[in-house]
Amino acid sequence: MAEQMAVVESRGEKKKYPYGTSFYKIAKDYQHHYEQDILLVMVNGRLRELHRELEEDCQLTFLTAEDKIGFDAYRRSMILLLLKAIYHMGGHANIKKVCAHYSVSEGYYFTVDGKLKVDKEFLQHVKAYMLKRVEEDIPITKRNVSIADAKRLFRHYGMIDKEKLFKYRTVSTVNLYDLDEFEDYFYGYMVYSTGYLKYFDMHLYDEGFVLQFPTRSHPRVVPEFLPETKIFHVQKESLKWGKMLDISTVGDLNERIVNGEINELILIQEALQEKKMGEMAEQILNNPSKRLVMIAGPSSSGKTTFSHRLSIQLSAHGLKPHPIAVDDYFVDRDKTPVDAEGKHNFECLEAIDVKQFNQDMNALLAGERVELPHYNFKTGKREYKGNYKQLGENDILVLEGIHCLNDQLSHSLPRDSKFKIYISALTQLNIDEHNRIPTTDGRLLRRMIRDARTRGTSAKGTISMWPSVRRGEEKYIFPFQEEADVMFNSALIYELAALKLYAEPLLFSIDPDEPEFLEAKRLLKFLDYFVGMPSESIPHNSILREFVGGSCFNV
Repeated sequence: MAEQMAVVESRGEKKKYPYGTSFYKIAKDYQHHYEQDILLVMVNGRLRELHRELEEDCQLTFLTAEDKIGFDAYRRSMILLLLKAIYHMGGHANIKKVCAHYSVSEGYYFTVDGKLKVDKEFLQHVKAYMLKRVEEDIPITKRNVSIADAKRLFRHYGMIDKEKLFKYRTVSTVNLYDLDEFEDYFYGYMVYSTGYLKYFDMHLYDEGFVLQFPTRSHPRVVPEFLPETKIFHVQKESLKWGKMLDISTVGDLNERIVNGEINELILIQEALQEKKMGEMAEQILNNPSKRLVMIAGPSSSGKTTFSHRLSIQLSAHGLKPHPIAVDDYFVDRDKTPVDAEGKHNFECLEAIDVKQFNQDMNALLAGERVELPHYNFKTGKREYKGNYKQLGENDILVLEGIHCLNDQLSHSLPRDSKFKIYISALTQLNIDEHNRIPTTDGRLLRRMIRDARTRGTSAKGTISMWPSVRRGEEKYIFPFQEEADVMFNSALIYELAALKLYAEPLLFSIDPDEPEFLEAKRLLKFLDYFVGMPSESIPHNSILREFVGGSCFNV
């Protein structure tokens, strides 16, 4: 009897393979088309790991570390290899918990709790062990177990955060990954084996260490270790706040919601942010030469609400602030530059009428009466509706926009008069001790909800635009963040549970045959970790209200 064959098509080539052939084997036949290692595969539009087997005629698209999905799988797999190495070299009895935290210099910052001393010598041993395992090319295997079995297993392993996470999962089974008898749970797909994990480095830093990766643009090169100290300390402070509230993971948050303790949590978190804003207002008051407060940060950081709330604090200190959104100086949409994909590039400085902005701000500082514009995002036009301003002796301008830390925006304004604030939503929660929540996911959900509510943009449109937004942030915002006088973390520890109820209907509206569906599916899976909470208890001046609606400010 003839062996049953399936037709595989990729990059215009058709080949036949027996049913049951692994995509790992098929990828080898196509590897010569790719400069980087093939890590994952799209099979008729569905994402699959390479250990999966051929079941039908199919169209294949292979993914490498140059693709975001492949790059995420690379980093995720590196964490599994790191954990295997740390527990092997340090001994399970000496380790209470290994925790992945936030991004530092193209890597992740880790801490180790327990009796184990993590020093330079230990890291060298860990790195050597990892490189040996890379050379041995050990398979990373996966098995599916029931939620009940997973909870028992991780209770046995001492991974209490995972046990708590699974308590609130609605699915009946989960996938566990195994590397040479070290088993763990991960949010997302993995590479086929350790042989793919060749490029990494490790550095002692602060109270832990950084596992450093290559970049998507150069997947075989680990960049120089250049930590940004200001942003790191803001993240560390937020982590401290989370520990103070006894909430470090999604399971912790879910527990508080289920136990009816969310209202108190909201009030404490909002009070902590208000306290921080009050401290900033005092700094500005103590520097009377500062007449321009420049607030910058990436998309959906809550810059507008922050500028209003800081203005209230400044008013309480005897100043007269005037919040101004630089977005109101957007050029008309038909004059907006386009990116390499032909899409409007709202992130570049050229999307702003820099000349008019400087002219108006200089006129205000000179005491003149100026009519300020308003940008209509639905029509794509700048409008003038009689919004006149004139500064007095104790008046101060509070400017917010993604380019406010870049002196090219305010090139004609006196440098000594600027007080620079960097704001970003730096999520302090982890899914569990080994699975981070990327800060970009929180901002993407914020923007999706706000855009649907105020700008008539669908979730599909927001997801489609997001890569361009991220490129703009990398080019126009992040290089200037360390120039800030102070930094503010706008993420709220409870917000993802609230955003869930707004985001899910928007994400479900994306059809499976649309290119944005894969990202929508990933976000829906991510939101499934959270117990949803209603928004009634969120204060009307909260930064979160800028996105879900109901703000007392005009945002």
